[in-house]
Order: sequence, then C-alpha cells, then structure tokens
Amino acid sequence: MARVVQYAETGPAEVLEVVEVPDPVPGPGEVLVEVRAAGVNPIEWKLRSGLRPSPPIIEPRRLGADGAGVVAAVGENVDDWAVGDEVIVSGATGTYGTHVVVPRQNLVAKPAALDFEQAAALGIPVATAHQALASLDVRRGHTLVVHGGSGGVGQAAIQLGRHLGARVIATASPANHDRLRELGAEPVAYGDGLLERIQELAPEGVDRVLDAAGTDEALAASLALVDDPQHVGTIVVGPKAPELGIQAWSGGAPWPLTPEQLRLREDAIPVVADLFVRGVFEVEVSRRFALDDVVAAAKESEAGHTRGKIVLLP
Repeated sequence: MARVVQYAETGPAEVLEVVEVPDPVPGPGEVLVEVRAAGVNPIEWKLRSGLRPSPPIIEPRRLGADGAGVVAAVGENVDDWAVGDEVIVSGATGTYGTHVVVPRQNLVAKPAALDFEQAAALGIPVATAHQALASLDVRRGHTLVVHGGSGGVGQAAIQLGRHLGARVIATASPANHDRLRELGAEPVAYGDGLLERIQELAPEGVDRVLDAAGTDEALAASLALVDDPQHVGTIVVGPKAPELGIQAWSGGAPWPLTPEQLRLREDAIPVVADLFVRGVFEVEVSRRFALDDVVAAAKESEAGHTRGKIVLLP
C-alpha cells in the first residue's frame, strides 16, 4: 500500500490526513515515482485553506507539485525512463506521499550532485523565478529589486538575476541579511523607510522589481522606484495588481499563465539543475518534516517566515 496526504474539505491545516491507498499503477505515457522528498509550496496551503479559488471538492484531493525520487515502474510507450532512474518531479499532483504517478514529460534526470531534498526544493520556486525574470526582461547591467528575498522564490530570483548579470537588491528581515549577501544580493530591511533605504543604495534608480512579498509597503515602494509599472511583477497575485498596472503571474484563474510563460517554467528545472552542478546555484532546505507531520509542515509554510524551502520526507 502507498501512503498519501489528502483533504476532503477546505480549512485549517488539520483537515490534512495521511491515508493508505492501493499502490498506483502508471498508464500509457506515465511513470510511477517512489518519492524520496517532496517540496512544500505556499500555493498548497492557499488551495487547502480555500484562499485560492478552486472547484468544489467531490472526492478527496491530494497536494504536492514538486518532488524527487526513484522510478518504480513505467507505463506503456515510455522508453526514456527506466526503473531505478533518479528523477526530479515538477508540475505533478500528489507528491505529498510515498508514490506518485506523473506524465513522462514532467520528469527531469536528477544530477548526482543534487541530493533528493535539494532536488525536491527546485520545482515551483525555481520555475517561478525563471519565468518572472524572463517576463520582466531582466538584463546584464540592470538593477533588480527582489522583495521577499529570503524565501524559495526570492533566493532563486537573486541567483538567477546575478547569473544574468544584474545587480540585485533584496528585502528581508535583518536575521536573513547574511544569507542574502552570500547569494550576491545587497540586503535591505523591511519596515518604515523601505523606499528611502533602497534609494540610498540605488540613487540612480532601479530597472526592474520582482515582488515575492505582496505587502502594501513592497508594492508602494516598487511603483515609486520604476518609471514604468510594467517593470514591476508580483507572484503574490491579488486584486491590486491589475489596478496598479503591474505584471502579475499565477498558475490559474483569474490570471492564467500564457503559453510562453508556461514554457519558461517548464524549461527552468534542467537549466537550474545544470547551474547547480556548475557551482553557480545553491538550494537552501531549511526545514524537514516526516510525512506524518504534514500538519506541522503546512502550518510552518502558512506562517510565511520560512527561509529557503520546506520539504516532506515520506
């Protein structure tokens, strides 16, 4: 029997339960992966809580889009993966569990240099940062501000921005400033005077802003820093984004990703895995929880103060 996390109604973290289900069987074009680690992302608590709109629940739903593990079985017409292959899973449904069935195209070979926890931590944060910087057209010589620099998306954006040749200024609480410096960013503290502190570092102005914080303070500072609101993008989608004229990206309604944005996200994992192998990208896994402790993991994610990434270990 396999073990999976599911919920039958939206609500607090306590609606999550770990249950046993029959061993899943891959269909044509699918691969069964034995999950060694699963990434925990903010979108998951938003779906579970009902904060993020979704269709009515008819049958219990499973969580988890990101993970890493070992191929346990392959379905018909799958000749590019074999039992025993170590893989990175992205864009799946149900990685919170011991096993998950995914379409063959949702797998990327895991480099030996990446452990399973680090590989599971790529997924949504890396894909989001990669797509966001491309959509903002961040270039060499730009000054990029990243709000929420210590989180999974923020850390990925800092490193990808530096790789593109941009100067990066990142906002975070003072406790995380040393980490931002390690990644190549110039840290700025949240709070009163945020705009002025950024302007002191960049009196000539900034070129692009990526908001991964979603606070009124961050949005106000962002708009004051650029000459065109389209040079600001937020991944914390809210009703204010269209009103302010800034870019906003979401994997679902009411702001679905364009085909090009989806392609950019799909391309991100192999690109960043290669950067990791080359020693120019780091992955910080800050908290690890056993599958049976998924409620605690969900609460930690929902609190919004995690540095780096949370992973579940089935």
